[in-house]
Amino acid sequence: MSADFSLHETIASPEQLKQFSPEQLPLIANEVRQFIIRSVATNPGHLGSSLGVVELTVALLYVYNPPQDNIIWDVGHQAYPYKILTGRRAAFDTNRKYHGLCGFPLRSESIYDCFGTGHSSTSISAALGMATADRLAHLPKHTIAIIGDGALTGGMAFEALNNGGSSANDLLVILNDNNMSIDPNVGALKDYLLDISTSPRYNRLKDKVWNLLSATKQKTLRSFTQNLNRALKGSILKSSNLFEEFGFRYFGPIDGHDVEYLAMILRDLKAIPGPKLLHCVTEKGHGYAPATREQTVWHAPGKFDYATGIRLTEPKNLVPRYQDVLGRTLLELARTNLRIVGITAAMPTGTSLNMLMQELPAQAFDVGIAEPHAVTFAAGLAVEGFTPFCVIYSSFLQRAYDQIIHDVALQNLHVVFCLDRAGLVGDDGATHHGVFDLAYLRIVPNLTICAPSDEYEMEAMLRLAARACGPWVIRYPRGNALGEKALHNTTDLQAGRGRTISAESNCNAALLTLGTVYKNALEAREILAEQGIHVAHYDFRFLKPLDLELLKHVSQRYKYLFAVEDGVMVGGFGSAILEALSGLQSENKVICLGVPDKFIAHGSIDQLQDECGYSARKIVQKVQEVLACIQ
Repeated sequence: MSADFSLHETIASPEQLKQFSPEQLPLIANEVRQFIIRSVATNPGHLGSSLGVVELTVALLYVYNPPQDNIIWDVGHQAYPYKILTGRRAAFDTNRKYHGLCGFPLRSESIYDCFGTGHSSTSISAALGMATADRLAHLPKHTIAIIGDGALTGGMAFEALNNGGSSANDLLVILNDNNMSIDPNVGALKDYLLDISTSPRYNRLKDKVWNLLSATKQKTLRSFTQNLNRALKGSILKSSNLFEEFGFRYFGPIDGHDVEYLAMILRDLKAIPGPKLLHCVTEKGHGYAPATREQTVWHAPGKFDYATGIRLTEPKNLVPRYQDVLGRTLLELARTNLRIVGITAAMPTGTSLNMLMQELPAQAFDVGIAEPHAVTFAAGLAVEGFTPFCVIYSSFLQRAYDQIIHDVALQNLHVVFCLDRAGLVGDDGATHHGVFDLAYLRIVPNLTICAPSDEYEMEAMLRLAARACGPWVIRYPRGNALGEKALHNTTDLQAGRGRTISAESNCNAALLTLGTVYKNALEAREILAEQGIHVAHYDFRFLKPLDLELLKHVSQRYKYLFAVEDGVMVGGFGSAILEALSGLQSENKVICLGVPDKFIAHGSIDQLQDECGYSARKIVQKVQEVLACIQ
């Protein structure tokens, strides 16, 4: 056998993995870990979370038989080892690339991906549904939900535990307890799990009980040891076990990096009917020292040198990121107003709310992966006269839609929603694109909805929202702001008022923009001008209230209006323009450019905007096409 030969290269299915002896599993796990590190070093993705579940993945596939058995990963960015060992190793260099592998489980990608999990806290509900269906259909299948990386802090997980514990379904929940999401976990649950995993007396006695349970196949003795195990937990931990109160048989905590022991435990659990929970203690980034030292940074580190662990940073960009504009501005506002607070749902670093947390920790709150709670928590603060800035990724805010309507908008409370990662976000794909917020929020009464075109406008909108009344929404994209092409003059910013970028007199077409697609329109105008085609440009700034005065003025001057937005066209900015013009009984021709009525996969933002038809290049093509028809 060649010295360069790797055992894991021969594995494309659980059946092939099962050909190896238990003693070879640690070697296979190590090979998979090194393969992931080398791959992500040159093709960036989620590293730390996947390294933490390598042994668990190997053990699961060694014992269970997907796709017949259902294995659900939650959050789905933990699934890299699973993809590699289920036939996708050869294509792994395309991970998160345009038309390549998805960075999350995707049912259309593989028969081994039984449920898509780009967001968190959904696995137990889905697994319970699958297990129930299999029981009703009398199918001898096993269903396993692996929930970790902070996903258990989501309330939906507890709703599923409450429902699942009273069922007769054969369901295994594996808690991947690494004390992290992207940032360190927060809240009482973290402390509870820490108490379980660090109690020396309980763990010593638990090992003896578990060994007895594993050594016997007698049903009565098995039941006795489970009852004894439960009693030990209650007496030594001085409280009943949360999961067993939900009706799940609790096993653990165990070392999530001992692959042989994991396989043995899983094999025993496979024979025990009913709802069960296995508590695995793991380390995020396990097996790669840089990733364990700085776990937040190495959640998704970008490119790095495999040998040294040095991250390969791009040349310093003096243009700020939109999230940093939010972080700095909110910190400045909070310094002078003690009633301004920031709230995030497990994303302090991703939203730059960590700036506020570090300097003014009493005015910043991380509630965990719990967006519905975050919104109603903000509503409670607003009732008492505080001004909460609720900073949540656009696609994650979808989970709190009822709370936005019922708890904030209906009561007209002054909560400022800052929607990070609005629009197409790139490599994370369909589960993370923030393209629906304009459409689903526009229909809610009392909301003021705005979108800055550049960093200066964003800062001005944050300051305006801080001293306003009622609920506000400010949406902004991932990545760097506009820089030298930004218009610095924001002194004219008023709620519900747009601005004129270029009022061309000798043309019959105008570009109408909302948000940072201003840049696309600006580039398109420059290209068109070089071709002798001139179009006007108006930036509306606010979706709600829409500047009807400006729209009336534009509709009277230009026949062809191109409404450009970084969101779905159905119900979004273009729809608002059409509805308003209908009320004005206008005869304008409106061409909507934005995200079409379908889910958009992953790729670079430039690639995806071009695919959707509102990149600068596609705007130019559409203007040329429309104007050519009237010549």
